[in-house]
Amino acid sequence: MPRILLAMSLVATLHAQSLPLVIAHRGASGYLPEHTLPAKALAHALGADFLEQDLVLTRDNVPVVLHDIHIDTISDVARRHPDRHRSDGRFYAIDFTLEELKQLRLSERFVAKTGRAVFPHRFPVGSGEFRIVTLEEELTFIQGLNHSTSRTAGVYPELKQPAWHRAQGRDLAAVVLPVLEKFGYGDSSAPCYLQCFEYREVQRIRRDLGWKGRMILLIEADSKGEDGTDYDAVCRPEGLKELARWVNGIGPSLSRVLSWSPAGGVKASPLTSDAHAAGLLVHPYTVRRDELPKGCGSLDALHQALFQEARVDGVFTDFPDLTRAWLQQHR
Repeated sequence: MPRILLAMSLVATLHAQSLPLVIAHRGASGYLPEHTLPAKALAHALGADFLEQDLVLTRDNVPVVLHDIHIDTISDVARRHPDRHRSDGRFYAIDFTLEELKQLRLSERFVAKTGRAVFPHRFPVGSGEFRIVTLEEELTFIQGLNHSTSRTAGVYPELKQPAWHRAQGRDLAAVVLPVLEKFGYGDSSAPCYLQCFEYREVQRIRRDLGWKGRMILLIEADSKGEDGTDYDAVCRPEGLKELARWVNGIGPSLSRVLSWSPAGGVKASPLTSDAHAAGLLVHPYTVRRDELPKGCGSLDALHQALFQEARVDGVFTDFPDLTRAWLQQHR
């Protein structure tokens, strides 16, 4: 199918909307195995504004849509290739060619040692026929849905562990950015947010690779990231002002935005208001009805706290329909 040009009128409508963004976390991952095309199709049908793509490289340097650099908790790789693990016992996507990865059967996420589902009430582990897709395949699929439905869902790609990829002799960003540009996502008017947890990588993408599209720095609950990013410093007002030189917003963990008391009371941290003062958007992660923050009594309470107390600009959610319904009811 030829590449479909993104309609500027639809893009303008998307950016002009008044409701916070509903970002489908790994697709409609509360209902179907994460990062599969069916999960993305369902998220699109459920009205998500953006669909997330986590990206890692294969042995032959192809970007594929997977949440982790490991593949042993979402596929049958251990059964098919029992001797292909590294010394830590894990199986890595980068050790397999695209052709080899395409032979794997994807599954709902499970614990590698036991085979038990991480979320027992979601799609049954080991059921169905799901496959790994490349970034190009997914973007073609999403733009096809945008065309056939006349509704633009944006994309929200994440560069997974760029520093780790460099230690393997690979440059993840240098491979991914041309693909995004090829599909029309390379400027600030496109419905795309490029996200990453690594501050130095974000700076490099802007300064050295010349990326013109919108970017988000993801922020962990921990004080520091594996690459050395000092998240506590970034989240201070002066850190946010400096960060605004490089990105359009932040994607913090829920715990950096909200906290609950033992009695169930909720308090919004100053992070959202400080970020807004610095001109940054705030898109926290992750809303899950089956994994609520400690002390939070219900999904409705979580939505209320995020949108009415913290006043965030959008959220990553495993259940885009439930987040969309709450926003529609409380607009």
